[in-house]
Amino acid sequence: MDTIAIPAQRRAAGKRGARAARRSGDVPCVSYGHHVDPVVFQVPEKSLKPLIYTDQMHLVEISLDERAWECILKDVAFHPVTDRPMHVDFQVLQAGEKVTLTVPVRFVGTPVGQVRGGRISFVVHELSVTCLPRHIPSQIDVAVEHVDIGGAVHVGDIIHPDLEFGAPTDQVLMMVLRPRTEEQPAEETGLVEDAELADGDED
Repeated sequence: MDTIAIPAQRRAAGKRGARAARRSGDVPCVSYGHHVDPVVFQVPEKSLKPLIYTDQMHLVEISLDERAWECILKDVAFHPVTDRPMHVDFQVLQAGEKVTLTVPVRFVGTPVGQVRGGRISFVVHELSVTCLPRHIPSQIDVAVEHVDIGGAVHVGDIIHPDLEFGAPTDQVLMMVLRPRTEEQPAEETGLVEDAELADGDED
């Protein structure tokens, strides 16, 4: 996994310090983790773009006052109108200590069911995983070439011994549905059911 280095500057804690950071064009941030004290700082907004506007997970090295922390991006608060980042939380990683985070899912290949006219339905695009820092994946690749019409891929189908998934094994990730022309319209289904009920009443 790639590591993105971000230089930081200290800022005053609280709302006043956060507002001052935003006025200077920076984004107020905080880092926290087990066995480390929280640290408040600010970073240039443009330095966050490779972390926020991407479909991959990255490690982050925050450098501040000749010190550096290896972190992951934990949370981003966006402005409700402009969608610009307003505040960012980083979690400091500790060697040998597992961390829980959300990782993007990437579906690889064209399902055989789609080639045969089926319709793909993507149910999950990211998964919560728990693992050691050295095992954090940038993304989870899921092969789907074998999925035929009516078939699906579940969390339990993913072989990744270094990851513990937060979702149940029967959670559907994607499925291939039958072509619409093969599906019976809801109106017809209702008519058939009504007819069967009527037949039963006559008996």
